[in-house]
Amino acid sequence: MILRANGLDFACDVAGEGPDVALCLHGFPESRFSWRFQLPVLAAQGWQAVAPDMRGYGQSSRPTPTYDGKTAYHIDHLVDDVVGMFDALKPRRKLLVAHDWGALVAWVVAMRRAVDLDGLIIMNVPHPTVFADLISHYWPQRLKSWYVLFFQIPWLPEYLLRQNRAEGIAKAFLNMAVEKGAFPPEVLEVYRQNALIPGALTAMINYYRANLKLLAETSPPISVPTLMLWGEQDTALDVKLTEGYGPHVQDFSLVHFPNVSHWVQQEAPGPVNAAMLDWLQAKGLARA
Repeated sequence: MILRANGLDFACDVAGEGPDVALCLHGFPESRFSWRFQLPVLAAQGWQAVAPDMRGYGQSSRPTPTYDGKTAYHIDHLVDDVVGMFDALKPRRKLLVAHDWGALVAWVVAMRRAVDLDGLIIMNVPHPTVFADLISHYWPQRLKSWYVLFFQIPWLPEYLLRQNRAEGIAKAFLNMAVEKGAFPPEVLEVYRQNALIPGALTAMINYYRANLKLLAETSPPISVPTLMLWGEQDTALDVKLTEGYGPHVQDFSLVHFPNVSHWVQQEAPGPVNAAMLDWLQAKGLARA
């Protein structure tokens, strides 16, 4: 399905139908394909589950995919994309499910109350204020975030990632994964092909370039029921980032996955789906 929103076209995978929409936002360097295990589960619980390629990715619109065009990927535009997609879908109830960069966007949507959400499911990305507080003094997280500074360099990061048919993209999954079998060649090929689309890698990396100075926003605590799922073997984000949510989220649930990496919903789809289902049922967001 192609969804027209915020002046852009978003290529989407869809499962289920009806007036309640679960919008699933992927991260870097993923695509809508990363939600292949979750869409049927959400659909079975009465949700129309929609997973778009985010702006710049895959078959979605790619505004100004050049280093100088990085402002097209600022968080304000990414939040507006989510608002526009929900507006286009006209849902009765709204569930936001998100991982990595998609999760950062989802946090800001909830913090700004840009969308009247019924539920928020976050995977392996912290609340921005929690991240800002930790990285201000915790050197292990500063070291883990080295790649964010590397991505600020013009053209070189995408050049290196593009070599040997985007081998760097494949290694991003395999090197971080605990369960390497979750990323067989045919799965990695999907992400390789997306990265090799002209302009795609620059657009993808521009998320980091446009938001380097993104600071924690002052906002009231999030009132939306929120579930955080966290693979503890995340080499980019420290498990300490799952602590200290009391002042920031009023209704907060947390599930750890001890032997799972950053790619939590792809690497451990069974446990992740079970945790989602338990929470949806507990919050009255699942099929009766």
